[in-house]
Amino acid sequence: MDFARDPVDAIRVAATYWRTVDRSRRQLISNGFAIAAFSTPVTRWLAKPTDAPTSHEGGRQVGRSDLDELWKAADEARQWDSRFGGGNWKASSVTECLRLSAAPLLTGTYTETIGRELFAATAELSRVVGWSAVDTGHHDVAQRHFVQALRLARAAGNVESGCYVLATMALQAFLRGHPEEAADMAEGAYERGLGHAAPRVLAFAKLAEARAHGRTGNTKAAKAALGRTEELLDSIRPGSHDPEQLAYMTHARLAADATEVHRDLADPQGAFAWNELAEPMPADRFTRATGIRMAVLATSHLQNRELESGLTAANTSLRILSNVHSARAHSYLHDVTRALTPWKGHSDVADLIHRTRTDLPAAA
Repeated sequence: MDFARDPVDAIRVAATYWRTVDRSRRQLISNGFAIAAFSTPVTRWLAKPTDAPTSHEGGRQVGRSDLDELWKAADEARQWDSRFGGGNWKASSVTECLRLSAAPLLTGTYTETIGRELFAATAELSRVVGWSAVDTGHHDVAQRHFVQALRLARAAGNVESGCYVLATMALQAFLRGHPEEAADMAEGAYERGLGHAAPRVLAFAKLAEARAHGRTGNTKAAKAALGRTEELLDSIRPGSHDPEQLAYMTHARLAADATEVHRDLADPQGAFAWNELAEPMPADRFTRATGIRMAVLATSHLQNRELESGLTAANTSLRILSNVHSARAHSYLHDVTRALTPWKGHSDVADLIHRTRTDLPAAA
């Protein structure tokens, strides 16, 4: 959890952690989460989001092919995570990439220019592994990876990368029951990113903020954040700077998350309207997101006392998510079963509840 002030110390801490990450992971795996552990990293990053360039003389020379390997590993892991959940084997391979590739490179020989991209690529790898840990319910491991990712983004002198990491941290805080703090973190990421981060990155931060406000029941703030997210996505122009790692952050993704925001606001009609706009997301590529959205749609129908429609959406969600290794996604279906309590005497309801509890592990 150390967020060192000095960039040299930060690089040493990160390299040491990833060299021992397997042992650390075995010791730490649980669903524990401490919102206070984010306080110092977030404060220090907001106060000073960039370090001066750093070069290093050490092990082997770091070259372009090394950086390409790191970016490719992160990209592949994101795609597998979306289709198969954070518990897929690719997530473990990225942890190995951090331990066997990234850690030695951090202590290698590189120029200031190569160093900046090395830190940015390693920050993204660490963010990806952290999100996989969130998805599987290993929140203590996730926090450590996010803190190291945020620190390396600062070492890279890359405000955009830090903005993305901090917004992801906000999502973890939101998912762990701290929506007020999550809203502050997401808003801080957005404000710090203004003038530095691409519109798609800023849109991701605003969407995280909208989800947090939705969970607190703040309709005005949630809808304002959703509106700003849409404006940012509309502002993207062909040929402009647009980071590939956020290619998934589209109008369809906005609609999918807005469906959940309106569910949380107890506005089923709003959820239904946004769900229609989310339909273009292909389930074979965005498997987990589609499964979650169908579970959210099911609970929205139940809010509207529409049992048959709720069961249809819930059964679709269960079919999609049954092969996705994601405690986070499965928790949405367990939420559906709780919402079905008033109808538990119906045979179709009892069957769905039974299959959900049998086919999916308990939510983490």
